[in-house]
Amino acid sequence: MTRRELQFRAASFFGAEALAAIGASMRYEISGKERVEAFHQVGRPVIYAHWHTWILPLTILHRREGIVVLVSEHGDGEYIARVIHRMGFATSRGSSTRGGVAGVRGLVRALKDGKDAGITPDGPKGPAGVFKPGGLVVAQLSGAPIIPIHVSLDRAWRLDSWDRFAIPKPFARVRIRYGQPQVVPRDASEPDLATQARAIEVFLNGGVE
Repeated sequence: MTRRELQFRAASFFGAEALAAIGASMRYEISGKERVEAFHQVGRPVIYAHWHTWILPLTILHRREGIVVLVSEHGDGEYIARVIHRMGFATSRGSSTRGGVAGVRGLVRALKDGKDAGITPDGPKGPAGVFKPGGLVVAQLSGAPIIPIHVSLDRAWRLDSWDRFAIPKPFARVRIRYGQPQVVPRDASEPDLATQARAIEVFLNGGVE
């Protein structure tokens, strides 16, 4: 076994354990989950969409659900992939900056196989809080609805990064709101996609539905 492989395995173990420890003290207040369950009851997968900053609390909440998420192909992406695999997620490797087409195809295949997917439409480098229309392509190609997720935390550490990445503090209260399903027509034009992206963006930023 190579030294690099040992590093990956150690990172996956300790990373998953750290997230489990944080999650053990967190308290979630959830609304709108029935919107997801309505699709699952009829065997339809969904696409969860949320801002990049909220990855950690949502990873803890949705662990062991088999959700397929897009992870970059660069070196740091391998560490992330190992951790989330250990937490019960699957990955499609690629991003908007590297391997993007392969990543999108992987998500579309997963959705057509009946698996849920997750996207961060302002990633991987921002600008934060801006829904890029490209985030709708997976929904357009797969036919799966987008379920936007608004998140708020009452206490968190924030990294000095482009998205002010949030790390929940012990005993944090997390409010999760699942929004109205958004179906993207296969024949939607670029102006239509831009309009729909802005509507979802408003909800993700805390606006009304």
